[in-house]
Amino acid sequence: MGSNDTSLSSTMEHRLWVFAGCSSLLGMLAKSAAGIETSSDAGLSTLAILSAYVLADLATGIYHWGIDNYGDDKTPLFGPQIDAFQGHHKRPWTITKRDFSNNIHSLARPATIFLVPVLVATPGSGPVDAFLGVFLGCVVFSQQFHSWAHTRRSQLPGVVRALQDLGVLVSTRMHGKHHREPFDGNYCIVSGVWNRVLDSSGVLRLAERWIYSNWGYAPRCWSDSSPEWSQQGSYFED
Repeated sequence: MGSNDTSLSSTMEHRLWVFAGCSSLLGMLAKSAAGIETSSDAGLSTLAILSAYVLADLATGIYHWGIDNYGDDKTPLFGPQIDAFQGHHKRPWTITKRDFSNNIHSLARPATIFLVPVLVATPGSGPVDAFLGVFLGCVVFSQQFHSWAHTRRSQLPGVVRALQDLGVLVSTRMHGKHHREPFDGNYCIVSGVWNRVLDSSGVLRLAERWIYSNWGYAPRCWSDSSPEWSQQGSYFED
């Protein structure tokens, strides 16, 4: 929920994009299964699935870092998501009140636009199709994983709590660190496995300094007093 779009309910457009996105993702997985002909194909597809899951966490972290720190609601293409994430920092708990399709439609839309041509116009390849299906699936549903990371454990389904405890999904404890000063880490929202790597390596700080030295844009996380970080209320619903 951003400063411009304060809606928490799903619209028919949201639901249609989510339906199209989920259909495209399932289509990629079905296409992948159809392309597996040998045990070697099966092994490569399994490796592709695991790689896609791991790399999706990294991708969400880098993207989250970018829209948290640069641009505003007027930025072309990314403006609505930047606005939504800034609104999220002000009112973290509201993500748990967003309807499912309202929460993930903005990621389902580009996934659908990318996957439909791949589905209909490219030859099948088990490992490639498996990678694309799982990678984009994790990215699309990362916003739901993000929502669960803002939900009290007592309100989560048992299977979600178990997956968080196992580190398969990003946990409330891990993501909660992202909402504490200096607001400059723990950006990944699939499993969070890349958080320690990104934060301890200093690679994001190097990227911030490089962007600042070349274009003069300072990231928001350099200013703890930036109004965008002023949280209203608690991490959970009061």
